[in-house]
Amino acid sequence: MNSRKDQLKAFDRLLTIMNELREQCPWDRKQTIQSLRHLTIEETYELGDAILDNDLDEVKKELGDLLLHIVFYSKIGSETNDFDIGDVANEICEKLINRHPHIYGDVKVENEDDVKRNWENLKLKEGKESVLEGVPKSLPALVKASRIQDKVAGVGFDWEEPQQVFEKLKEELEELQEEIKIQDQEKIEAEFGDVLFSMINYARFLNINPEDALERTNKKFIKRFQYLERKAKEKNKTLKEMTLAEMDVFWEEAKNL
Repeated sequence: MNSRKDQLKAFDRLLTIMNELREQCPWDRKQTIQSLRHLTIEETYELGDAILDNDLDEVKKELGDLLLHIVFYSKIGSETNDFDIGDVANEICEKLINRHPHIYGDVKVENEDDVKRNWENLKLKEGKESVLEGVPKSLPALVKASRIQDKVAGVGFDWEEPQQVFEKLKEELEELQEEIKIQDQEKIEAEFGDVLFSMINYARFLNINPEDALERTNKKFIKRFQYLERKAKEKNKTLKEMTLAEMDVFWEEAKNL
């Protein structure tokens, strides 16, 4: 592993390269904070994929890509005299110190839940009118629901036991079934949303990240379905030409891989 001195040297090297690219490369010179936004989102998802795959070499590479974006934004900010990488680093340092009074102050905490409650209360003291202000509007709905529930739980708006959440989930499922019988599409959609919201809340009580859980299932399904496609090709058939019984045989094989 690199020493602190070597780590700082590597970071300085990156800053130097960023300066050179911004001055000499036509593509890098053209970029703005707005033009980089969608690329940053893409890089973040690629990092998420690498983490789910537990591919640490790829995690390292994707972290580098994200670090480049942070340096890139900071370089652009310095050109307009709004902020530079030093301002960015100092800002997060101050936030971390202020949000951890149990480390840098005299506040006592017993566990992780106390830390989270303090975190949200400190945000309100900083001038935020709602604990939900920190939830980005552009988050995917599933991730947003999870963050909403985390934040309100941090200020005490929460169930006491997992079984209570499960009972609420069953209640929402029953309400969904009732609307399906009536066939009111708008109400069906509303109740379906309530079911998903309750499922995400239940995941929190089970210490499961719902986004990770769903993505793992997506990857599992893709792997099994692609196995099914390969087997169909080996038989010189398309999936449409196969019966469900034939496909089920290969599906069961795929589950055992």
